[in-house]
Amino acid sequence: MSVRNTAVVATAAALLAGCVTAPSPSEHRAPQPAKSVEISRLWSGRWHEVARLPDRLTDGCVAGASTYTPVSETRIDVRDTCQVGTPSGREKAIGGRGEILDPGTNAKLRVRYLAGLVTWDYWILDRADDYSWFISADPTFERLFIYTREVPTEAQVRALTERARALGYDVSRLEYPALPPR
Repeated sequence: MSVRNTAVVATAAALLAGCVTAPSPSEHRAPQPAKSVEISRLWSGRWHEVARLPDRLTDGCVAGASTYTPVSETRIDVRDTCQVGTPSGREKAIGGRGEILDPGTNAKLRVRYLAGLVTWDYWILDRADDYSWFISADPTFERLFIYTREVPTEAQVRALTERARALGYDVSRLEYPALPPR
């Protein structure tokens, strides 16, 4: 294959990947974020993934976490990790560059992974007033995540699951991957 043909194929693949991963405006079915977000309190530091809807990218992943690093008023670097099989298993990680889509409210983040080949939108649908937890989803109801700053108790997990149900999600499909020890 010539260099030109390779470039054409690579460009077409990148464009197709962008079309497949970014939702169209007509697909927005999730509720709008309930509260604004302080960048320094939510989009910074490490968060534990408590629950999620199934996704092939997270199969076999436990002890998931996301680490956010503010770079500017609208840019957040993201590093998503998990352990394979058990909380002490081999780490899997992926990094992305996030852009806040709603400056001022700061509750909608678009993250481009793999040099932009994969794009996911994360909306903070609800959060604790003290920023101890948040519920994040994409605008199409395909992804849902529940995160906490500390490893939660079973009662906290039940309460957060009920909050996700109140937001309109089918929580019967949620996965609760193993967490690191408390």
